[in-house]
Amino acid sequence: MSGHESELVMREVDEPTGGGPIGARLATWRRRRGLTPDELASRTGLALDYVTELEAGRNWMDRRGRLAALAAALRLDIADLTGQPYTPRGEDHAAVRATAFHLRRCLHRHYPDTAPRAVLEDLAERSRAAAQADAAGDERRLALALPELIEATDRAVVVTSSASEQEEANRLRVQAYLLGSGLLRRLGYKDLAWVLLHRARPGTREPLPMLVEEVRLLIDLGLPEHALTRAARVVDADTGWELSALGAVAQAMAGRRLEAEKFLATASARAADAQESALVIAARAAVAVEFGDAAEAADHARAADQAGLGGAHRSSLLITAAAAEARQGRSDEAAVHLVEADVEAPLRLRLAPFARDLIVALTNRTTTQAEAIRDLAERAGLR
Repeated sequence: MSGHESELVMREVDEPTGGGPIGARLATWRRRRGLTPDELASRTGLALDYVTELEAGRNWMDRRGRLAALAAALRLDIADLTGQPYTPRGEDHAAVRATAFHLRRCLHRHYPDTAPRAVLEDLAERSRAAAQADAAGDERRLALALPELIEATDRAVVVTSSASEQEEANRLRVQAYLLGSGLLRRLGYKDLAWVLLHRARPGTREPLPMLVEEVRLLIDLGLPEHALTRAARVVDADTGWELSALGAVAQAMAGRRLEAEKFLATASARAADAQESALVIAARAAVAVEFGDAAEAADHARAADQAGLGGAHRSSLLITAAAAEARQGRSDEAAVHLVEADVEAPLRLRLAPFARDLIVALTNRTTTQAEAIRDLAERAGLR
């Protein structure tokens, strides 16, 4: 079933609002498919207690492999269980979501050879600003910059003449399209993200950045085997740490611990500096969460956070740390991490499905952080 078809079906049933929690949507879809909790547990290999507690709101989703297994068993896109894309909450979210419609129009524009000539130096500066917004986790600033940037780089590819100008124009175009694809992926417009990603392919000499984003997208789609197949296309030592770290996450989704550790070892060996090493440690934390090793995940998250990561990277790390703390019964510590992640990159946190599920779960579990987590739930549109 396509995402569009499943969305139409969902309107026919008593759909939970606000994009969560995942367990409530799971229960709705399970009943729609005519399955009992025991049958769903059997199809996925998950414990019956986990399925029933998830549906009843006594548990929450924080493992990609489990989410993918449940979606596959119910013949759904993962977005049908996460509720993406989420209804806008606040002006910033509305502005970011509107960008998806602008980017869709960009895909259908064609520019003649007489298009106005672009100044590559200006485009390079605008591209750097967009990349900085992405790194900072500033989704609003990135979203506002992308439509015009993509249009400008498309025009530049058409009108540039010399080989060096053409190469630079292609590089800037690829970067703009990758930033757009990443934003759409995080918003939940994964089909559109895929189209935008592959529109960047013609004429480029930089396949690696596109491959990294493609693997990220396949992981978010719940397709770890496809992600590993794509990552295997580039195996030389010059490809850096990121593909190996993503491969570790994909192996963890598939339940293969030894293979995940091998990928992490390769990523660690390829890390070129302290920040990349910290990001590999953050990947180790994410892999530990995937295997249910909360204490190990918390240790890795603390180690990675000592490296002074900021913006989008730290927000993601703090979400992982929060999941690990919550699994160990430290709900207030988990809430503190989520609040910190919200300070680092608000929309990155509020649009992350696992973060949203954890926010809902912590609402009735916190003590000293009860008011803070309720405020966060309000800002995310979960109350």
